[in-house]
Amino acid sequence: MCMATEIRCTCGSKSASLHFRDNILSDQAVGKLYCPDCASGIRFDPSRMVVDNGWVIEYDMDIVHFMGHKIPGPRVTPDLLFDEGYCTWNGIYPGDHIDSVKEREQIVALMKTNPARYIQEMKSWVQQRMARLQCEGWRKAKNGDAPCG
Repeated sequence: MCMATEIRCTCGSKSASLHFRDNILSDQAVGKLYCPDCASGIRFDPSRMVVDNGWVIEYDMDIVHFMGHKIPGPRVTPDLLFDEGYCTWNGIYPGDHIDSVKEREQIVALMKTNPARYIQEMKSWVQQRMARLQCEGWRKAKNGDAPCG
């Protein structure tokens, strides 16, 4: 079971849904969240922050070490927290959990009328979407080698 929560950035203009793998951590692990607008004036500290396409999550590493004793590995870092899903976006980017539902609404309608086309369209949508998100620079989409341009 995993928990997700919505957190507002420090300037208050945007929010992100964060996912906490295996409920090891909670929203208390996040010290601050910076959207691209409010992140422009901060000094990046890799010992407590992770950056993703202009967004910055600043972790409260004291709380992470206190709550995260079940996280495997010799050293818990912000990169590990984000990349391994212990405290990361709920989806590929902030707001992905909402956008992806909207994007696939038309495809889902095919499930009842044309199941074979539904499967084909869904596969195509996923591949094209991941290629687009990779080209946009989202960290969690960078597993492939999609041509950008």
